[in-house]
Amino acid sequence: MQAEPLAPATGSGVLCFAPFVPSRIFPFPLMALKATIFKAELQIADTDRHYYQEHALTLARHPSETDERMMVRLLAFARHADLRLAFGKGLSDADEPDLWQKDLTGAIELWIEVGLPDEKRILKACARAAQVAVYCYGPTAALWWSQVGPKLERVRNLGVWSLPVPATQELARLAQRTMRLQCSIDAGGVWLRDDSREVEIEAQALRLPDSR
Repeated sequence: MQAEPLAPATGSGVLCFAPFVPSRIFPFPLMALKATIFKAELQIADTDRHYYQEHALTLARHPSETDERMMVRLLAFARHADLRLAFGKGLSDADEPDLWQKDLTGAIELWIEVGLPDEKRILKACARAAQVAVYCYGPTAALWWSQVGPKLERVRNLGVWSLPVPATQELARLAQRTMRLQCSIDAGGVWLRDDSREVEIEAQALRLPDSR
């Protein structure tokens, strides 16, 4: 290890040396953490929308994303399933939603957020998309809505649903790197199951988009 001289102390003729500390502690640049890839075969039977389809889905879980959040994204896909509905970059890109659906011209028909987005992000989404859906969850969801909801009163193309904490925690237990899931939707209720367990989710509508 090399040494660099230090200035002598006042009144001292002694030249001191300190160990040289390299500016780069690591010999190689740190690598960014990669997303974890999950695969899901999802069979949907939605009697509310008369939609019956099987989807082969790929979900990229961001390093900061929990299994619970990822499975809420999958639930949102099931509730709005369409052949043109796709997962966005979500946490990896602030300019994209968790899911979105575009028409053939590229116009955004549906923008879906999960979690507790701030009102600025929601308002921006409502300005970009024909319809916006937010699925909030977690123990602070009610507090979040009490603060954000009044600021969104003038928005007409926004729907917000709250998911029960026990249900989303059970959803997280369905998460596997490879999943085969069946989803039934009837009268607003959702049942998501694999070979060993079934989760029932009753989404509470906090507000619905204007039907006009």
